[in-house]
Amino acid sequence: MSPRRRGASIGLPQRTSALEAARHAGAGRLDPDLVARVDAVLGAGRARAALSSEHTVVALAGATGAGKSSLFNALAGGAVQDVGVRRPTTSDAAAWVRGDGAGPLLDWLGVRDRHEAGRAGGAGAVPVGVRASDAAPPDEAARAGTAGLPDAPDGLVLLDLPDHDSVVVEHRERAERLVERADLLVWVLDPQKYADAALHERYLRPLAGHADVMVLVLNQVDRLSPADAAACLDDVRRLAREDGLGDVRVLGVSARTGAGLDELRGLLAEAVRRREAATARRTADVRAVAGDVLAACGEPLPDRASRVAQAELHRALESAAGVDLVVDAVRSSALRRARAATGWPVTRWLGRLRPDPLRRLRLDDAGRDPDLVRSSLPSQAPAVAAQARVAVRGYVRAVAAGAPDAWVRAVDQRAADAVASLPDALDRAVVATRLSAARPPRWWRAVDVVQWVLLGVAALGLLWLGVLALLGYLQLPRPGTPEWHGVPVPTGLLVAGVVGGLLLALVARGLAGLGARRRARVARARLRAAVATVADERVRLPVAEELAALATCRTSAAIAAS
Repeated sequence: MSPRRRGASIGLPQRTSALEAARHAGAGRLDPDLVARVDAVLGAGRARAALSSEHTVVALAGATGAGKSSLFNALAGGAVQDVGVRRPTTSDAAAWVRGDGAGPLLDWLGVRDRHEAGRAGGAGAVPVGVRASDAAPPDEAARAGTAGLPDAPDGLVLLDLPDHDSVVVEHRERAERLVERADLLVWVLDPQKYADAALHERYLRPLAGHADVMVLVLNQVDRLSPADAAACLDDVRRLAREDGLGDVRVLGVSARTGAGLDELRGLLAEAVRRREAATARRTADVRAVAGDVLAACGEPLPDRASRVAQAELHRALESAAGVDLVVDAVRSSALRRARAATGWPVTRWLGRLRPDPLRRLRLDDAGRDPDLVRSSLPSQAPAVAAQARVAVRGYVRAVAAGAPDAWVRAVDQRAADAVASLPDALDRAVVATRLSAARPPRWWRAVDVVQWVLLGVAALGLLWLGVLALLGYLQLPRPGTPEWHGVPVPTGLLVAGVVGGLLLALVARGLAGLGARRRARVARARLRAAVATVADERVRLPVAEELAALATCRTSAAIAAS
């Protein structure tokens, strides 16, 4: 039987590595039974690779009375295995080996009954207890029983398995173990029981995808008319397709008459010569279990939902951190400082009576150590903590929507671990953010100088007028008062100083408002970045690690199953 090269672009080592990566990524998340199957496939693959690559293990499997032992004898070319009337007929596996060096392989298979080519019973021999119906006449035995596989190259290991429907549990377990380890499987079917539900549900359907390393043999076709035999073979093909075996090879044979044996011998001889069956079987096993892992990982999660959920998480945590409150404090503080530096000097002191909003929040000193200092923001209030929890849960629900339950639980746990520390982390981020400018704008200093000059001018005019008033009050001679365009200079100085200072203060107030808004925008951007960092470190990255493991598991399984 020649294994087809479906998916040959990816070799078995690459598939095995991908399956191991999927198993590692899914540790603690995949179903334990599925993990056990993965481990069994990986273990069997490593064990088989360590044994002879020169041998091909062909297993004859089937139900009681299907004629496995008769077919085994016909292929071996002699009466190697007893054929009897007792049920189960075959209790222990028997091996017929062509060539040397199969001992370690048979030890791994657990087969003790071993026969070498050329050392089996004589031609046409019928052991004690053989059924009369199975005993071939001398001329038919010469055609069917002694022909064997003379053209098969060395390396064939032919197994006659215990009956898979044996009433003895131990016999069934032996058959199942060898079915899992054989390189090629020849299912010997009885014309009366080929549609048995137990055969299809327990054995053939789990082997869906193994058509390359299987052949279904309808034995004892000599008991059917040609039309009935053709109908049975068509029905076997139909059932095989329903079992997921696609175009698996289906043959009709008779161990008694030798019908169809030449084609079966040719398939087996070709498989032995190609020496690809072991790799094809292991590849089919890896693909099958990797497909189950891929199904367990579910569909890929939408990336757009993750981006939207991330933005919503950031907004919610910004609200929990009091970013709007801090930004308003930055704007008010910047206005207060600007007015204190550029306002009319006579009234500046009134602004200092109001407390600095940033100082009230303990955010006025950007150089403070955030590990030692806490703000006066209400970030530790129960309502804030609840708001953070709701935000995190909403994020988890959005990004993990559609993920398998085990992964959702893992994501929930990682997120829950982060929620408890979020309020403190957000407060630290706010405290560590530089909110005020490193140094005041230069125009503040220029306006301050001009204000003091104008105040000096007003003071000079006021003093001049005061002196003139005092002289007049004392009725002393007053010096002449100079005028400028009809306005006494002292009066002009006083008015110019006061009005100029007030107008300059109004202009500076407008500029200060613009500067305060710009400072507030800068502060908001920095606070958002700080909150985003906390959200990423405490929530998004832990959750992303779980989802990345899910993606790795899914991608690796897809590679292994491709």
